[in-house]
Amino acid sequence: MQVGVPREIKPDEYRIAMLPSGVDELVRHGHRVLIECGAGLGSGITDEQYLENGAEIVDGPAAIYGQADLIVKVKEPLAAEWPLMRPGQLVFTYFHFAASEELTRNVLATGVTAIAYETLRGPRGDLPCLTPMSEVAGRMSIQEGAKYLERPQEGRGILLAGVPGVPPAHITILGGGVVGKNAAQIAAGFQADVVILDVNVDRLRYLEDIMPPNVNTLFSDRHNIREQLQLADLVIGAVLIEGARAPVLVSRDDLKLMKPGAVIIDVAVDQGGCIETTRPTTHSRPTYLVDGIVHYCVTNMPGAVGRTSSYALCNVTFPYVLKLANHGLQAVCVSNPGFAHAVNMHHGQLTNKAVADTFSLPFVEFTKTA
Repeated sequence: MQVGVPREIKPDEYRIAMLPSGVDELVRHGHRVLIECGAGLGSGITDEQYLENGAEIVDGPAAIYGQADLIVKVKEPLAAEWPLMRPGQLVFTYFHFAASEELTRNVLATGVTAIAYETLRGPRGDLPCLTPMSEVAGRMSIQEGAKYLERPQEGRGILLAGVPGVPPAHITILGGGVVGKNAAQIAAGFQADVVILDVNVDRLRYLEDIMPPNVNTLFSDRHNIREQLQLADLVIGAVLIEGARAPVLVSRDDLKLMKPGAVIIDVAVDQGGCIETTRPTTHSRPTYLVDGIVHYCVTNMPGAVGRTSSYALCNVTFPYVLKLANHGLQAVCVSNPGFAHAVNMHHGQLTNKAVADTFSLPFVEFTKTA
């Protein structure tokens, strides 16, 4: 199989979807690997390192999309890439279709088979390709929150840890999944006062068991969320519904409950955001103010730490890439039913029900033997 890895063109995206070790493994299995010139530089990986492991370095994305049977990426294809995609081509990346009807309709029109990292299920029903980037984003959310609480960044001028005689910041985390858990662990290390809200009581029991004393749990309902907004210096949006748009838990009117200069980091922005006032931002212009509240809504947070993120991502995605290259889509889906959940589009049909429902589009169940 011919495997292509284009350079990521999303603003401030420094990750790459293939490591030199992955190239070596694919080539040893008889596959051809095309890497776009300079694609790995944001992660500290040179073209020479790819060449040494058997890759072919090509100029421009057209050569990648024009030759490859399987495209391996990090982020969703942007408008400039849509015309390059071919019917029947496999594209394996983060898509987050539910956040964008325009993306959904345009990728559907290309006829590619869209295989989404974020809906691939593991043997325990987990989301193994989403987990490492959720870990990075959760940890980064506290790092970024600490920065934007500083007064020069239009924040409240709050130090997360406080000092003797001055209380620490109060951090409210909406969602106790991978993002929320990692955010809470880092926030706890800063000695902040942390509360995690979730609707899953069993998950809250687990978090209560593993977290230090400065992290508390609350059941997530409207009353508790509004009460927490009044206390919060920093709010982390960490809600996920697999493949679907994130539910809106905080309305614009709710912002009036918050302290001026409080900060919202909406990690759920990739799936539309869990704050009504969320809109996508970039690392170059990460924040904006709404009613005196600082909003940080960068859609590719892990892209800023490209080296860490690329290695963490490829550790979990590459085994699937190798299986796809060795055996093809249908064989992988038959042997691994969880992989079939990653197929969001196939032969010009939408095969993810959550996305179809979001945009009232026709849904066709993916057939593994088709």
